Amino acid sequence: MTDQTPKRLFIKTYGCQMNVYDSQRMAEAMGAEGYVETDRPEDADMVLLNTCHIREKAAEKLYSDLGRLKPLKAERPDLRIGVAGCVAQAEGEEIIRRMPLVDLVVGPQAYHRLPAMARGQGPAVDTDFPAEDKFDHLPQRRATRRAPAAFLTVQEGCDKFCAFCVVPYTRGAEVSRPAARILAEARDLVARGVREITLLGQNVNGWHGDGLSGFGGLIRALAAIEGLDRIRYTTSHPNDMADDLIEAHRDIAQLMPYLHLPVQSGSDRILKAMNRRHTAEQYLRLIDRIRAARPDIMLTSDFIVGFPGEIDEDHAATLRLVEQVGFGSAFSFKYSPRPGTPAHGRPLVDDSIADARLQELQALLTRQQRAAQEGMIGRRLGVLFEKPGRLPGQMVGKSDYLHSVFVHAPQARPGDLVQVRIRASAPNSLEGELA
Repeated sequence: MTDQTPKRLFIKTYGCQMNVYDSQRMAEAMGAEGYVETDRPEDADMVLLNTCHIREKAAEKLYSDLGRLKPLKAERPDLRIGVAGCVAQAEGEEIIRRMPLVDLVVGPQAYHRLPAMARGQGPAVDTDFPAEDKFDHLPQRRATRRAPAAFLTVQEGCDKFCAFCVVPYTRGAEVSRPAARILAEARDLVARGVREITLLGQNVNGWHGDGLSGFGGLIRALAAIEGLDRIRYTTSHPNDMADDLIEAHRDIAQLMPYLHLPVQSGSDRILKAMNRRHTAEQYLRLIDRIRAARPDIMLTSDFIVGFPGEIDEDHAATLRLVEQVGFGSAFSFKYSPRPGTPAHGRPLVDDSIADARLQELQALLTRQQRAAQEGMIGRRLGVLFEKPGRLPGQMVGKSDYLHSVFVHAPQARPGDLVQVRIRASAPNSLEGELA
């Protein structure tokens, strides 16, 4: 008799939601090879590190994790170790040179080839941008019950070439998935219990498809799927907020009143240096148009402080923009150089100055976040329950505005979409009661 024990796969995912989605698809591809997932690398026959190159010291974090796997590989030489994602794309063969324990390296556009590589039927390093659509070569999604909220990649890559960003070099040029395949995957997710889908893309609102009027048209087509109660999307570029998308925020009830729209700086001089191709005034006028279409929308954003050449006046302009917009929350980071990007090598702002600017900006953003959350107290919000909380009878879910909401609801189950009256606000969550 042959051994029918399934092989075990451990995946560690770094970074963005697109990497979460990619990890799911790689797990499904390896599932077709007989692998089942485990949550312990010690139990695995294959360890896969799906990396992100956006944040500071991404490569160092990878090499640190690989160092921790060395004793495990020494104890079990047959353990397969793979590196995927954007650091894999950027570093390529250098990863295997520095860490010989790594068996394979696969970039984010070639992970459909992972099963063949794992079998030893492909190269040890595959960081090509293949002509074929990787989604055409992946197995169908698993026919199992899903969590009530899911990610769905509709677009990859970016043609904007912001001076600080590695995405065009690690994910390639903008590519939009065909509408028919997106809709088919969405229907399949809904059939397996998904009630909320977040559409993903490095420049998601730049999606352009066949037979539909832009990204807004795709959202309208998705909203026609019975049982799909909520639609979100991330991440967007201000220059691609077309009229049809703004109108979708006005017209489509399933499109949640939440928009993440990165601006990065409030200084026109810095925006030009970043190659953002919009001004602060254009961003503000765009916000006015979006709020006119959907007055209750909550806005979030991204900011980089200490970009090369930034002076006090530029920082003050960013603070003014934040005051004018009033964000529900935002991500803010101190600039860190990325090799290969246009800004790499430019003179850096003094570290202590950048730190002080970041603290000032984050203090303002925190005040706005608290005000936005306290403004929810007393309101009735839709909440999609996702999992039980830590307390007996407690459920946790996401509000229309993407807040985590804790509710005492002993009879509720994951997937229930209910009305909740908000009673209190914590630093990063809300508390409510069934309305």
